[in-house]
Amino acid sequence: MSETIRLLLADDQALVRGALAALLDLESDLQVVAQVGRGDEVVDAARDCGAHVCLLDIEMPGIDGIDAAAQVSATLPGVRSLIVTTFGRPGYLRRAIDAGASGFVVKDTPAAELADAVRRVHAGLRVIDPTLATESLTSGENPLTRRESDVLTEALSGGTVAAIAAQVHLSHGTVRNHLSSAIGKTGTSTRAEAARVAHERGWI
Repeated sequence: MSETIRLLLADDQALVRGALAALLDLESDLQVVAQVGRGDEVVDAARDCGAHVCLLDIEMPGIDGIDAAAQVSATLPGVRSLIVTTFGRPGYLRRAIDAGASGFVVKDTPAAELADAVRRVHAGLRVIDPTLATESLTSGENPLTRRESDVLTEALSGGTVAAIAAQVHLSHGTVRNHLSSAIGKTGTSTRAEAARVAHERGWI
């Protein structure tokens, strides 16, 4: 008999987790062994339950699914991560692959295709939603530096320059410079608009 693939589901919406678990548990070779609602719970739960594949949403409390995938890749060799999300943005795909995720699919993927994606990821293959892959190739690289991404992430909540500077441990002047550069790169006129555009494109 083939090995049963042990799955961890991470999504902050309990209803979504439950629906995914019910669908995947119908497959004879798949077993959902853990569910968590926060990104910062993924590594410990995956280790405790002996998961083979972690199915991760992106937007979760604690840390997001992309950062959780990076932690899994760094601390649990052999455990694969598959991003399963509503947010099919090209920038997210690039970040997820860079973080060590083995696959990226959207939540409206048919159940049979999702189950097959899990099997392929477990086998060491990479699985990427074809439409999103095409969009990623045509959308261009993320132009933001790491620091520009940091300050825009803080700007999403509408914080002042002083508040952003305190969070990212930079001087007010340096934060203003990063914000100005990011505004130029996103073709916007304010830091709020720059943060929104960067978020919509999956750059932050």
